[in-house]
Amino acid sequence: MSATETPSRSELTPLDWAFLCMEHEDTPMHVGAVAVFRSEGPVDRDRLRRLLAERAQRIARLRMRLERSWLQPHWREARDFDAADHVYDHEIPAPGGREELAILASELIADPLDQRRPLWELHLITGLADNRFAVLMKFHHSLVDGHDAVEVGVRLLDEFTDLADTPATPPPNPLDEAFGLIRRPEKLVGALRGTLSKSSESLGIAASVMRNMRLPVPSSPMHAATSPARRLALVPIDLADIRRIRSRHGGGTNNDVVLAVIAGALRLWMAARGEDSAQVPVRALIPVCRRRSNQPRSGNNQLSGYLCELPVDEPDPATRLASIRAEMSGNKSAGPLRGPGAFPVLAGRLPQVLHHVATPLVAQGASLLFDTMVTNVPLPTFHAALDGAEVAELFPLAPLASGHSLSIAVSQFRGTVHIGVQANRTALPDLEKLAEALPQAVAELSDGT
Repeated sequence: MSATETPSRSELTPLDWAFLCMEHEDTPMHVGAVAVFRSEGPVDRDRLRRLLAERAQRIARLRMRLERSWLQPHWREARDFDAADHVYDHEIPAPGGREELAILASELIADPLDQRRPLWELHLITGLADNRFAVLMKFHHSLVDGHDAVEVGVRLLDEFTDLADTPATPPPNPLDEAFGLIRRPEKLVGALRGTLSKSSESLGIAASVMRNMRLPVPSSPMHAATSPARRLALVPIDLADIRRIRSRHGGGTNNDVVLAVIAGALRLWMAARGEDSAQVPVRALIPVCRRRSNQPRSGNNQLSGYLCELPVDEPDPATRLASIRAEMSGNKSAGPLRGPGAFPVLAGRLPQVLHHVATPLVAQGASLLFDTMVTNVPLPTFHAALDGAEVAELFPLAPLASGHSLSIAVSQFRGTVHIGVQANRTALPDLEKLAEALPQAVAELSDGT
């Protein structure tokens, strides 16, 4: 193993471990993406599968296997690891389109990852029209967050296979830390202040979470009994339309506009179902990555979040956007360490042993705090190809929380906003109506004054 690669063993942080404790057969906790590639000639399935396996074999993080322990679970490099065992290929009847791709991907995304092996899979999907093929990526949330999933996915592409692995930061030795504080009293004072500050933050987050809990509306289509069955919708939106809406309605961010589009689509979808949107509050969890580019790595997940009320009861699209923009601005001003959406920070400060007992119970109560998750996965702008086939579309996928009907993931890539919707198939057999409502909501905002 080279000096630049991840050590053969690394610890899980409490938040990484929490994502494993949340997992249930019906609620797998993996993140993913569907990347669609445009080839200039016939697709060679065997060559692509070999290429993906060869590149995955060189990524140290993908060689790590979970070793469970009540006191200190950790990652250890798997012996006799063969990435080819994690790469699968499937063929849909040609010429397949986006709908056929979504049907197969929904079946594949529903299956939990085998925790006895490294926690990832790649699924090559061929048979798409116009010499296209797709790769479905699945990574357990304990292994990567959205930022890391992008980093790993990029290293499978032609231009980035020689990138060195980011070395993991070994966990500090508690005795070394203690003696260091004794030798330098000023550091002891600083550490105490930091501990008190974090304790105050944690109490504030916990109190805010308790204040903001509420019982979900019994008839809300956003909540349902947990089911293993899944449906996916893969919806592209022209980024130029989002930018025009933002400019026309007085600024804000592209993400504010996307949240307003989602709120409008939910309103249209509820109307088509005969639901009264005025009686169905929708509070979204917006995850926030807290890792800075120059920050040493410590664990795989460094997350917080904001809660945002999506005003599905508001008939005017411009007013919906203004409301979301104001609320998100307030969230950002308060920062990611305050408010009920910061509960992942709190989870990251709890001992691992407590997660064994508490986290599965807390996960069942996600519906008390939010009704859906909308995550925005930032992607760099670059030329991307696999074996010379250019990336045409890239749809992220977010896990579906216990008791929730749908989760939404968004990414902006090369002039398109890609929206991946994962739904409880039993609860939402009409997901295609929500998919159709997304471009309709864009048109509403474009036409509104």
